Amino acid sequence: MTRPQTQLSATALLLKAAAAGLTLTLLSACASTGGTEKAAAPLTGTEVWADRVKVDAHPDEILLALHAEGLSRNQLQALDSLLDRWLDAEGREILINAPMGGADADVAGRMAAAARQRLLGLGAPAGAVRITGYDAGGQPGAPLKVGFLRYHAEIPKCGSWENITATRDNKPYENFGCAVAANIAAQVANPEDLLGPRASTPADAGRRDTVFGKYRKGEATASVREDQTNGAVSKAIN
Repeated sequence: MTRPQTQLSATALLLKAAAAGLTLTLLSACASTGGTEKAAAPLTGTEVWADRVKVDAHPDEILLALHAEGLSRNQLQALDSLLDRWLDAEGREILINAPMGGADADVAGRMAAAARQRLLGLGAPAGAVRITGYDAGGQPGAPLKVGFLRYHAEIPKCGSWENITATRDNKPYENFGCAVAANIAAQVANPEDLLGPRASTPADAGRRDTVFGKYRKGEATASVREDQTNGAVSKAIN
């Protein structure tokens, strides 16, 4: 009679040990993950509209017919206007796409080089004007393509303002976030900036060495002040 009771007691002890081990496992899991997770901060009235301003890009491009004698007067004027639009839009790169594989490949190459020289002569940086090629598929009269990507911001449509005198709850107006996002999108000079920050320019190592050299010598590190900055009235003869 004692043997079955011994087996029953052993079984009960094993079940209790297993239950205790499972409880410890669950508690350790809660302790290990609960301290690292943080609740996301609620979005402000303007942040909820950040993703609702859509920015798209489309090419601002001109097509130049190929001429054995080079760029015509009308084509030169078209390049001038394109560069003005590029400067106003703060564009990144101007691409000159020349047709390849056709009978006029040599003419296209010369005109592409001439178009680049024209843009550089008007003040475009050399690193911002690049010549590439595209497969014209043997199509006769394939043009020279010159252009850049222009970005456009789609402004969200906002609702109407509620009673702005009701401020007892000290809460932002429902239309506030939309209005701020729409105003920024409408006023930004280059909508591409809404996609991300621009790359920073490299540091001026020469200026840094000059400032540190003066600092070590105990000299003033500021630039020399010019006479034109002292606010004196001009003495020029009218």
